Amino acid sequence: MKRRELLRGAGLAAVATGLAACGAKPEGAADAGATASTERLQWKMVTSWPTNFPGLGTGAAKLAAMITAASGGRLTIKVYGAGELVPAFEVFDAVGRGTAEMGHSASYYWKGKAAAAPFFCAVPFGLNAQEMNGWLYEGGGLEIWRELYAHFGLVPFPAGNTGVQMAGWFRKPIDSLADLQGLKMRIPGLGGEVMARVGATPVNLPGAEIFSSLQTGAIDAAEWVGPYNDLAFGLHRAAKYCYYPGWQEPGPTLECMINKAAWETLPQDLRDIVDVCCRAVNDAMLAEYTARNQQALDRLVREHEVQLRQLPDDVLLALRRASDKVLEEAAAADPLARRALDSMRAFQAQAKAWHAVSEEAYYATRG
Repeated sequence: MKRRELLRGAGLAAVATGLAACGAKPEGAADAGATASTERLQWKMVTSWPTNFPGLGTGAAKLAAMITAASGGRLTIKVYGAGELVPAFEVFDAVGRGTAEMGHSASYYWKGKAAAAPFFCAVPFGLNAQEMNGWLYEGGGLEIWRELYAHFGLVPFPAGNTGVQMAGWFRKPIDSLADLQGLKMRIPGLGGEVMARVGATPVNLPGAEIFSSLQTGAIDAAEWVGPYNDLAFGLHRAAKYCYYPGWQEPGPTLECMINKAAWETLPQDLRDIVDVCCRAVNDAMLAEYTARNQQALDRLVREHEVQLRQLPDDVLLALRRASDKVLEEAAAADPLARRALDSMRAFQAQAKAWHAVSEEAYYATRG
């Protein structure tokens, strides 16, 4: 794709002239008078996804290509899939120590390093994609996120969202809460803690290991993303029961994290380009999943005879109650988690009130 087409597709040409006028200023940005450098930089981006995996891996590749093109090659990004340079779950540490200047992943993978980290990806029964974008960009969420990551030498940016996910794939049907007792399920983040509270055993696996673990019976169930990505991994060949709704990940935000020292070496115009490209990919990925998920779900149900089911009411009620306890305990144990949860809940109440007379009212009217 030509550089001009990339710029047009991302809206970068318009944004470049409007950043100063709008007062936009990415984290750590220099004063408006900072001058552009002619130095050509080559950065590495490590990811938690298989190379070019639909949506996730291709989203990371798209981000790298856009930055490279928009900068005229002054900042060139080479992408490494999970395991090519570092394992999927070592992206955070690799970028923090400078093994790579940039990473693309999901913040809930770092719960063991920072209790507040999952709040910037997915919170059970929390914000959906539209609300997450509103909270992060306009509701103070991104400021808290950057304060947290600064302790690890990182600067985070929202860089993708899949929209509401599925509750997961199960080898056996879930007819009541009793069916979750002792069940081994691949589920990361706060959702995993919630499942543990209702009697299941959460297991954290990178995406590439889910199918084989399901197929061999090493795990009994798994949540990954949704029909678009689940079909690509062939999860329907290992489990036939697919459940909804995705209570555990209603609006999972993916992240671009940048080594803080590397970020501070960038001239202002390159910082602006990185910021705007992350915003563009954040929007583009959600559009892709909105367009592809139902197409994939139709194939799963019609061609592969997957049994699509809603979780029973008693299961959802138990998960909701357990979620409230998990979130409160996480907030009580960590000041930044407390701030993140309180800020998110305040924004959620505001968004819920507005959506009652906008989105929800429209859906009811549209039928």
